[in-house]
Amino acid sequence: MDDFGGYDWSVGTSGDHQEKMRALSPKQLRHVARIYDWRLHPEEALGWVMAQKCMDLGSALSAFMNGEPERFNYMPKRDVPDQYHAAARVLDNICLRVNSGFYLSSPGNFVDSERRLSRWLKYQGADRSEGRRGRWILDEGIIAGLTEKLELPETVAIPESPKNSLLHDVLSPLKDLGVSRDHLKYLPAEYDV
Repeated sequence: MDDFGGYDWSVGTSGDHQEKMRALSPKQLRHVARIYDWRLHPEEALGWVMAQKCMDLGSALSAFMNGEPERFNYMPKRDVPDQYHAAARVLDNICLRVNSGFYLSSPGNFVDSERRLSRWLKYQGADRSEGRRGRWILDEGIIAGLTEKLELPETVAIPESPKNSLLHDVLSPLKDLGVSRDHLKYLPAEYDV
């Protein structure tokens, strides 16, 4: 695992990992979410990282896919082996946060393995058409904001605002108390003004 200041993530307790993570910057936390080894302390350390407001959608989905959710997606919760309960709970939490919109897309922070994510979504669609469902169902509408490429115009024309006088600025609140002439034109003929 990548180290931060010489810290070896493969050793230490969950408390040591949390202490080190609490000292990291938001950018470093997003990096840790992408590289953390799920065999170490997923619930205590990675669970805390994934609950931080600085976490973006790309990092969250990368962490989700690193947790290998394919292993337990069709397995009932009670059948998950004891040594994987913590990892399954973190996957539950990440999926809930993704679907609730907790993680926002951040420019330049994409999913590490788009191929795995697209395969996951393809299988999810096949399950839906066959009337099945797995344990983790990601909201495609939320994820689409991360994966679709938006075409933006190169320049945007900003309309010029009319130059108002000081008198106009002072009297404008009073002007808005009456009925606008633009609205009067929609009155029925019987209310001819």
